[in-house]
Amino acid sequence: MLKILCFCILSLVSFHQYAVELKVVQIYSQEELLSWIKQNIHLDRVVTDRCQLVEDIEARAEIVKVPSYQFLWGDMLAWGVCVERNAELGLHYIELAANQGLPEGLEQLGRYYAKGILVQKDEKRAITYLREASAMGSIRARIGFVEALNNGLGSPLDFQDAYHWLHNSIIQDKSEHKKAQQALAKLAEKMPARVVEKAKQALN
Repeated sequence: MLKILCFCILSLVSFHQYAVELKVVQIYSQEELLSWIKQNIHLDRVVTDRCQLVEDIEARAEIVKVPSYQFLWGDMLAWGVCVERNAELGLHYIELAANQGLPEGLEQLGRYYAKGILVQKDEKRAITYLREASAMGSIRARIGFVEALNNGLGSPLDFQDAYHWLHNSIIQDKSEHKKAQQALAKLAEKMPARVVEKAKQALN
């Protein structure tokens, strides 16, 4: 009898711990999700939450058409996170987010086309996406834009804007800051000194 009682108590304790671990996860707020996307931890968060919000994420992407959720859903599909992998459909949703003006969507497409990730390399598309995301303030895009120009993509006509945007960016992350410095130094070597000085002028 005592053994049965002990077993029941242990079972209840185990069930309680299991229930706590599987507590209902609230749908992400727009601010939370955008913050995670900017930090590139959005997929990690979905996995941490044990894939409980897959249906909610899909609905907000497909039915409500929220750009941040389109991006998240697209990334999940593209890399098979909590869902069966479908890179083509995933890129479609990332493009939808980019078309609605989500800088992170534009930056990711630009990076993919620049490096040939999931798609064939396409210099014109890469520069178009990176330029647009840079103009909208994406630090990651601005670094990528300058690096792409350093690697021979784009046109010298892009140099001044690319240098201007990145030089005037506030970058808290030390590794990103160093990366930006190195990219700017390399780009400056391709530019006349007077153009570099003009590009250093503060953003309007």
